[in-house]
Amino acid sequence: MSMWLTRIVPDQRSREARRDGTNAVDLHHRLMSLFPDDIAATAARHDLGVLFRTETASDGGRQILLQSNLAPDLTRLPPGYGTGATKSLAPLLAAMRPGLAVRYRIAANPIRKPGRTTRDLYNLSAVVPLRGAAADDWWTRQADSAGLRLTTLHSTPLDASRGTRRSDQRHIKHDRVLFEGTARITDTELLRTRLTAGIGKGKAYGCGLLSIAPHRDDR
Repeated sequence: MSMWLTRIVPDQRSREARRDGTNAVDLHHRLMSLFPDDIAATAARHDLGVLFRTETASDGGRQILLQSNLAPDLTRLPPGYGTGATKSLAPLLAAMRPGLAVRYRIAANPIRKPGRTTRDLYNLSAVVPLRGAAADDWWTRQADSAGLRLTTLHSTPLDASRGTRRSDQRHIKHDRVLFEGTARITDTELLRTRLTAGIGKGKAYGCGLLSIAPHRDDR
């Protein structure tokens, strides 16, 4: 299976780009529109391998990272929306091996779902967002199950991913934490699976895209 990574830099003079920047549901639909209508109409987001993350670029502006198993058609972006480029992730996937040191980054939705007794006892909701050390522990477990042994970890709370679904007008909200640092690969097949499928909840709305790159480790 092929994997592609697309970097889109929205032009903030574009009304559509500004709107997508504040509504994760609209951005989801925008990115899905970059694929052929006959495919997007019958294939769900996970069938196309669509994962995305918005983040601050090196120049301080905003960028969108889109991963998919089919190269998107950037000519489908509205005129003036911004610039974009797509590259194959085949070289990265071919370079993965157990023991390889990598840098990682993921904006994820760390949560806990307490049982009914615990919810009633502490007046908790069905889904509890995790923060601080609890969020770090969540990511450490997720990384381990994805074939990564963390060597460093830095976490930063992000604004929640929000929007309103078109189908039922339901408001969505996914709290996000940015996890980044270094790790060593322990299992390439596990890692390939989680890179493709994403990690955690909210994958349709900008959560769960795990990015890695080889890292020189002098230890």
